Amino acid sequence: MAERPSARFWDRISEKYAGQPVADEAAYQEKLRITREYLRPEMEVLEIGCGTGSTAIAHAPYVRHIRAVDFSANMVEIARGKARAGNIANVSFEQAAVDTLDVEDGSVDAVLALSVLHLLDDRQAAIGKAYRWLRPGGIFVSSTACLSDSMAFLRFILPIVRFFGRAPMVKFFSSAELRQDIENAGFAIEREWMPGPGKALFMVARKPVATAQL
Repeated sequence: MAERPSARFWDRISEKYAGQPVADEAAYQEKLRITREYLRPEMEVLEIGCGTGSTAIAHAPYVRHIRAVDFSANMVEIARGKARAGNIANVSFEQAAVDTLDVEDGSVDAVLALSVLHLLDDRQAAIGKAYRWLRPGGIFVSSTACLSDSMAFLRFILPIVRFFGRAPMVKFFSSAELRQDIENAGFAIEREWMPGPGKALFMVARKPVATAQL
């Protein structure tokens, strides 16, 4: 599957990635702040595509437990090291791909999918799984590069760069398509924010209580 070669790419660059500063620190902090408006101390949270664990660790004090997964083994090892260094006991990191992830339906209160949906071979399937995994009233938080909106030209460049091992698999879609995908899965979008032109679209969507088990 397409995710596996990308895992090798992220394994290779994991140390460099971990050492880079956040590209837009102000936007990142605002996304953390907005997300925390929805978090509660009793929550069970699942983060898919957790990378080196910074976001899971940042949210850890606000919830009961976070299960954070990534398909890159090296990224997960770096994340575990961060958690040990910070004495973070309520985050568990594991290597897993979204398409094979074992999660009981209706077992989590929040699913975070940050900077990952455009890297998946089938984002609609992942969004649908997130819906099933959530309890009624649970939230789905995503931050996604919708490259068709402002960088469609990369569609012709990235395959060449990827051929030489310098880029992961990336899917192109618009913000309108992403909204439709999320709504088609059954979610009600409650909030969305884009820090500026060409920036990732940040969204908070909720699994409705009344229709969650239909």
